[in-house]
Amino acid sequence: MADVKVSVTFRHTQPTAPLKQYAEEKVHKIGKYFYSPLDAHVVLSVDSRDRQVAEVTLQARRLTIHGREETADLYSAIDLVMDKVEQQVRKHKTKARLRRRKVKD
Repeated sequence: MADVKVSVTFRHTQPTAPLKQYAEEKVHKIGKYFYSPLDAHVVLSVDSRDRQVAEVTLQARRLTIHGREETADLYSAIDLVMDKVEQQVRKHKTKARLRRRKVKD
């Protein structure tokens, strides 16, 4: 499991501790896929009442993954964007595993 460094930024909204903690917990779960240190930047913004946006950028060694999702609720936006990011990470890991297997054969 990798060491995950998370920074959370709020735009056009007041920062709240529960929202920040929720985002950090979700990002820390992605650390199980990495062995190298992982930097994560989460941007939570409110454009209007119906449009709240969560963006996540992960940076690991030679890998950058970005996800963006907008919904009417920031908590659901965080959930959806983390699902997208986790899917991208799994896809990358699967491709890397297949490449290593081809090299060994």
